[in-house]
Amino acid sequence: MEASTKTTSSINLKLLIDPRGQRVLFAEAKKDFVDFLFTLMSLPVGTVINLLSSNAMIGTLGKLYQSIENLDDTYLQPNVDRETVLNPKAPALYGANAIPLLLPNNNIGQEHADKNMYVCSNMISSGYSRSDHLYVADDSKAICPQCKSRMSVAVNYVVGAQKIGENELHSTSSSSSCGCGEGGFVKGVVTYMVMDDLEVSPMSTISSIALLNKFDVKEIGGLQEKMVSIGVNEGLKLLKAALQSKTVLTDVFLAE
Repeated sequence: MEASTKTTSSINLKLLIDPRGQRVLFAEAKKDFVDFLFTLMSLPVGTVINLLSSNAMIGTLGKLYQSIENLDDTYLQPNVDRETVLNPKAPALYGANAIPLLLPNNNIGQEHADKNMYVCSNMISSGYSRSDHLYVADDSKAICPQCKSRMSVAVNYVVGAQKIGENELHSTSSSSSCGCGEGGFVKGVVTYMVMDDLEVSPMSTISSIALLNKFDVKEIGGLQEKMVSIGVNEGLKLLKAALQSKTVLTDVFLAE
């Protein structure tokens, strides 16, 4: 698969580099980069293989992907859609705002946002009071398991909607200060430390000093800071390196 290189956004990342050891000690990251890393964990295996191409996969998953891709329709069950296996839909993103995936398919996890879902007409006629008709489908031809009617009444799927109740008014009104309305996985009021092996933790002076001692860095003045910009190409490189290496940041940003 040829990955699209169209970039819709980029993220800045500050690296602390040990030039003598030619390694990245750690990166100073904000919410957007940590959200990107956490999102990689939610990608289906089929999506990962599709993004990196089956030939680039380490191990045998690439061959398995090609087998499904090349298998004649004669051998598939009539109700099996090959694309649901080869290119599965990623889960919806957390929160009201989109997470910057920085991957070619920037709508991964977003395809449900403006999509219609369908319910049974008997559920509508009962004013949503029939607990035995609480079924939702993404296909208007689906059949209700309860009354066998078509589930053809369209309803909107809302991603990350926040329910506001009487007891939630205070927390909602203060969402801007607590980071509750930011979306994504982590809060944006914190700076994060991302290790070379992608271990993530909140940034602090004490943790930075402890880390330098761990790496036996004698001359702090000899360390270098480097600001890098991450877009689609870098996002794909990080994904691939994360599957193959324990020195991901070094491999991606110092390989040249």
